[in-house]
Amino acid sequence: MIRSKNWIFLGVLLGLISVLAAAQLSSDELKKLLPASYFFAGQSAPVQTRNSGGLKTAGGKYVLVSLVDNSGYSTAIKEKYQGLFITETKVTFEGGTLDPGQYGFGFKDEKFIVMNVAASDLFSIASKNDDQLKHPVPLKLEKDGDGYRLYAGKKYVTLKAD
Repeated sequence: MIRSKNWIFLGVLLGLISVLAAAQLSSDELKKLLPASYFFAGQSAPVQTRNSGGLKTAGGKYVLVSLVDNSGYSTAIKEKYQGLFITETKVTFEGGTLDPGQYGFGFKDEKFIVMNVAASDLFSIASKNDDQLKHPVPLKLEKDGDGYRLYAGKKYVTLKAD
């Protein structure tokens, strides 16, 4: 009798832990949440929903990332601006922190760059390369321990959402 109660308690505890953890969003959820276009540096660019990722924290806050079609931007901006980063909660990287807000991001010269919507750099941190990744895609968000990896091809940075 005591053993069965322990197993029930353990099952309930594991269920609570899974509810309290952040969860990655499905493509259907992303389609509902992502804007069709994103304003950055005085222009609006179409959002590439097929190249997006997101998560919902245990507190119900969203973190959304997506590539954009940056073809209308100047060469200087296109070099470092590849996507949008929208967060409703504080996000920490290895060497940088973002408060809730809307940002532009890009991977350039082994760096991950985050900019405000006026295209001013907020921070730049070293990106890593995952040579073991068998099928790189333009953008994905993947669980990594207690955080996530934001990939652009084989390049990635690690992030944690509060």
